[in-house]
Amino acid sequence: MSKPAITYQQQLDLLKSRGLSVPDEPFALHILEHHNYYRLSAYRFSFTVPGNSDQFRPGITFSQLWDLYHFDRSLRQLVLEACKRVEISARSRWAYEVGHRLAPLAYLENAHFSDPLIHARTLTKLDSEMGRSKEEFIKHHKHTLGMPWPPAWVVAEVASFGNVSNLISQLRHSAIRQAIADGYGLDEQVFGSLLHHLCVLRNTAAHHGRLWNRKFTITFQLPRRKPPHLHPNFHSPPGTGNFRRIHNSLILLVHLLQCIEPATHWPERLIRLLCTLDPTLIPEMGFPPDWKTRPLWQALLTAHP
Repeated sequence: MSKPAITYQQQLDLLKSRGLSVPDEPFALHILEHHNYYRLSAYRFSFTVPGNSDQFRPGITFSQLWDLYHFDRSLRQLVLEACKRVEISARSRWAYEVGHRLAPLAYLENAHFSDPLIHARTLTKLDSEMGRSKEEFIKHHKHTLGMPWPPAWVVAEVASFGNVSNLISQLRHSAIRQAIADGYGLDEQVFGSLLHHLCVLRNTAAHHGRLWNRKFTITFQLPRRKPPHLHPNFHSPPGTGNFRRIHNSLILLVHLLQCIEPATHWPERLIRLLCTLDPTLIPEMGFPPDWKTRPLWQALLTAHP
C-alpha cells in the first residue's frame, strides 16, 4: 500500500494543509473520531478549487463541511422514512388487487408474470425472506395451517421492497398494474419504473449512502399526463445530469405521501430541511434555479414559510 494509515490529528492536519480553516480543533477531532475521514472527505468537492479537489477555496471552514454532512444525514432519514411508507402502501395494494382479481396464491403462478426467470428468482427470495422471518403469522401458516406459501396479503408483510417492485412490474395484467397505480394517480408504467428507482433510493439511504448530490443510474419515467399538476415541477429531460439527481425523486415522494396519508407532515419537514441548506449548494441536488416558484415547492413554502 502506498498510503499508510494516519492518526486523527494527521487527518486534521492534512485537511488544514489543503486550505480548510479549522477554528475549533477539538470539535473537528471529535467528528473525525466518529465519522470516517474518507466518508467525510466525499463532501469536500463543493468547497474545493475547480479542477483541484485537494485544495479548498479560501475561507472554507470545517463547520461548512460538517453542516453539509449533517444535512445529508437528515435528508437520508427523511427519504428512508418516506420510502418505507411507500413500500408498505405498495405491498398492501398489490396484495389486495392480486388477491381479489386473480387468487390468493396467484403470485406463485409463472403464467401471470412476463419474465419467468425474474419471477422464479423473486419466489426464491420470498422463500428466503419467509425462512428468516420471526413473525408468528408466518409460523402459523406454515406449521399450523400447513401452508408453505401463505396468501398474498400474508406474504406481503415480509416481502422486501425489491420483491414487491418485481411482483408489480412483472405482472402480465396491465389492468391490475393500473389498478394498483390508480391509488397514486399515476400511469402504471410510470409507477412501475418509479418503484424500481425508489428501491435503489431506499437502499442507498438505508446503507448510509450520500444522497444530496448523487447521480442515480436507475431513474424513472416522468409522469406527463397523470396527474397533470406534477409535470411543471420536474427539472431537466431524461439523460441529463440534473435528471439523475434527487430533486425529481423528492417531488414524487411528496406526491406519493400525500396520496398515502393526506394529513402527513413529511412535505413540511422536507421543505424546512431544504431551507437550511446553503442556497449555493442546492443546485447540486438537481434543483432548477427557479425551484421556489415551481407550483409544488411554492405551495409548500407558502404554507410553511
